[in-house]
Amino acid sequence: MLPIGVETKAEASNCPIRSVLSNVTGKWRMIIVLALEDGPMRFGEIKRCIGDVTQRVLTENLRGLQRDGYLTRTVDPGPPVAVSYELTPLGQSLVATLKPLVFWSGEQMEQVKTARLEYDRAHPK
Repeated sequence: MLPIGVETKAEASNCPIRSVLSNVTGKWRMIIVLALEDGPMRFGEIKRCIGDVTQRVLTENLRGLQRDGYLTRTVDPGPPVAVSYELTPLGQSLVATLKPLVFWSGEQMEQVKTARLEYDRAHPK
């Protein structure tokens, strides 16, 4: 079994698995990293690519990904000022790890939908 269990809060905060996974598996962070797979993008491009993310949430998640070393933020002083985001080698290796999960998700969606319908029928609200 993978070493995912902890006994204390201190162990949890020092657990590399929990520390890394909690910061990259959030809905938005995975989508942002995947959006940047093909190269650098400006903030507005990322927002348009994703679609349903607010400016505040996108900003927070970009900062978190930058803090953890998955992407870089580059400011071109312009005029006009242009800010772009690009995956680092660490971010690129994360994309390579996420892509099989993305493909698997697409392949399994019908099974998931069926399981959800069956569950909902068996457990009405």
